[in-house]
Amino acid sequence: LCCECGQAHPLLDNHLYNFQDEVDDELICHICLQPLLQPMDTPCGHTYCFKCLENFMQEYNFCPMDRKKLSFQQCHKSSLLVRNLLDKLVVLCPFKAECQQTMQRCELEAHLQNRCPGFKKYKSELQRKRNPISKGKEEPPAKGDTNTPNDPELPSGGSSLVAESSGAAVVSLGTAEPGLVNPAFEETEEGENLPQRTSLVAETTTIEIHREDPEEELGMRIVGGKDTPLGNIVVQEVLRDSVIAADGRIAPGDHILEVNGVNISSVTHCQAVSFLRHPGPVLHLMVLQEKGFSNRTAQQDSTSTTREVIHVTLVKRDRSEPLGIKLIRKTDEAGIFILDLLEGGLAAKNGKLSRNDRVLSINGQDLRQGTPEAAAQIIQTTESRVNFVILRQSGVQLGEPVEDGSTSNSSSSSNGGSPVHHRRRPDQNHYRRKSNYQKKTVAIKKEPKESLGITIGGGRDNKNKLPIYVTSVQPIGCLFRDGRIKRGDVLLSINGIDLTHLNYYEAVSALKSNAASHSVTLKALEILSLNSPEPSLDIREQGFSWSPLWITWLGLPSYLHFCQDIVLSKGNLESWGFSIVGGFEESKGNQPFFIKTIVPGTPAFRDRKLKCGDEIVAVNGVPAIGMSNSELIPMLKEQRNKVTLTVVSWPGSLV
Repeated sequence: LCCECGQAHPLLDNHLYNFQDEVDDELICHICLQPLLQPMDTPCGHTYCFKCLENFMQEYNFCPMDRKKLSFQQCHKSSLLVRNLLDKLVVLCPFKAECQQTMQRCELEAHLQNRCPGFKKYKSELQRKRNPISKGKEEPPAKGDTNTPNDPELPSGGSSLVAESSGAAVVSLGTAEPGLVNPAFEETEEGENLPQRTSLVAETTTIEIHREDPEEELGMRIVGGKDTPLGNIVVQEVLRDSVIAADGRIAPGDHILEVNGVNISSVTHCQAVSFLRHPGPVLHLMVLQEKGFSNRTAQQDSTSTTREVIHVTLVKRDRSEPLGIKLIRKTDEAGIFILDLLEGGLAAKNGKLSRNDRVLSINGQDLRQGTPEAAAQIIQTTESRVNFVILRQSGVQLGEPVEDGSTSNSSSSSNGGSPVHHRRRPDQNHYRRKSNYQKKTVAIKKEPKESLGITIGGGRDNKNKLPIYVTSVQPIGCLFRDGRIKRGDVLLSINGIDLTHLNYYEAVSALKSNAASHSVTLKALEILSLNSPEPSLDIREQGFSWSPLWITWLGLPSYLHFCQDIVLSKGNLESWGFSIVGGFEESKGNQPFFIKTIVPGTPAFRDRKLKCGDEIVAVNGVPAIGMSNSELIPMLKEQRNKVTLTVVSWPGSLV
């Protein structure tokens, strides 16, 4: 349930309220037909909810009421009088069984957080479900002793992350390891201790999706895959009125870890799309969901368990030999834990380390508040002997595993000796911007009345400002007979007329008018597949309105990119709220920078223009091409209150 309105709704949708009396029609939004929230006035005199109007303007360029031409930038906040009238509307507490109070709409959030017995009961039940091991226990004190038996000799230094998404370079807020800091989680330079004592909270959740029609698409767009710098599969967008939207539990930015019990955290983009498009009445998804920053509390485990400290030494034959250990962090406890030992690896052969062991130190360096990246770096710089001190508890299961964060473009991701990744095979592809397309010119003779026989998509009026591409080649036209133009080809020109800057209707008109001549010359780009052939994804194509996969767009030359500037603003004590992956590395060359994580409640999240999977082209006009991760991050952190990101946003693959 939403903590502001106490009701269930998709994360990016408006809050829901139960109004005591019928609301005057003048105060109703004519898009959602609910009383206005954050009202916005148009130049033509109509008023809509901020979110409703913003979503509408992403698809259309006119006012919903009178259809006059309109852009979102022309609209402005309603007067203070109107906003006060709306805030004073009387609403009922949504927890009718436990609470019959009424209040002004602007007072509901404070009521839920501080006074409502129903919401308090709901939060308690939710906490019990998330932490079943703590059922029946007393609530821990607000400030736990840092030197408890559960964490022997724990230092009282900087706080650590509760959890993090796989692949993003993130470290605890109090550390100063070079190359590992990410602007989503930067430490403020103020000497105060207020917002710095926070942690990034993430949870893994299993979600069951039911479909009346087993063939129905889920209605979300995804980005990422092991063949891209993003690594994980990330939800970019949830479509309105879709199966996923109706369920309401999956939101943009969620990382999909499993589909029907199959781990997809290390599959290619095409493979992930295939898994998610598989038909069936019930779909089981395991997702990692960022919950934002929260004050760190010491959640101590008071169950009686056998605990022992064990010393283990592993000897590498050379500096580059991997240990074969998979490390994670837990959501309820600081530090690093062993998730798995890779079969045949050095640690598995040694036999002294076990799943769920907590790593206290490596080679004498304290890791009780550490991160997987820190452990990776220590091991990689060790020539031979790697000395572990681990804490082993009996009777405790590994709770809520979250993938490590050391696949980022930092020193912790090099293939030699990383405790998290076994050595990459030379034939394994890493994504880099390269010329994976070919130009072709198709000149054909035809009858004047003969159709070209193609359908198209895209156009610069499209939400993502896409170039014109072929969605189908019909068997009735001359292009099917010729055979050189294929579905997915990007059309550059017809008979010398440039198509790359046209909107959809202009392109249709240009193609039709030129198709009437005796000869047609088409120039096009064919994107060459780097992965498994896409036809294997088209088994259920009749259920999808076809468009190229997200990974296809990454291969386009830069002159076909449509760049947009996104301006973010923040307070002195805030972080920007996003993490990045990519950049130049010696082993991989130049890779684009991608947005991997957008943290709820931060400036990047509130702005709503930045999406997971967006490519950063420049920062404040300075091109990012050729920069390393460690060069771009300080540039972002130097911008104290305002930054302009130039990004390219490609639509995620529809599943």
